[in-house]
Amino acid sequence: MELPDFHIPHAEKIEWMIETSGWALEPVSPRSDTDPPTPAYSYTIGVPALVGFSDVAVFGLKPAAANGLIGLVVDALRGATEIPLGVELLGLLDNDLRCMFAPIDTLEFGALFGTAAAWYRGTEFSMVQMYYPDRNGFMPYETGFERRMRLAQPVIGAVG
Repeated sequence: MELPDFHIPHAEKIEWMIETSGWALEPVSPRSDTDPPTPAYSYTIGVPALVGFSDVAVFGLKPAAANGLIGLVVDALRGATEIPLGVELLGLLDNDLRCMFAPIDTLEFGALFGTAAAWYRGTEFSMVQMYYPDRNGFMPYETGFERRMRLAQPVIGAVG
């Protein structure tokens, strides 16, 4: 018995995720052939149409963890929580861990979000980076942030 071919074009997968969840998550594998190396990251597509907030990028987490974290953010936004940009927040993450959402210059870093650019068909779109602390509570833009984590969570969103 021959199994059916379940290969679905990528754009259809994105469309299916947006239809079923209201947003899609695009995981990106790490690359060691860039200078500096590009860490693994994930970003959303469709969040602005769903809740009027920018799409969200998270660096240094496996796709399942990024999906859970961003799902928490989207649920908060759906519940009318206002999330300001460039301000550290307490209470969104467990254990009173800080987080921050910082705008990303998509003219400078747009190449990181190719699937989003294709989805939005070349029109401008907004993306924010969600910063989260290391195990010692330091944010990636702070002096005490774990050195080995610097490549995993680069600071590309505007801070300060």
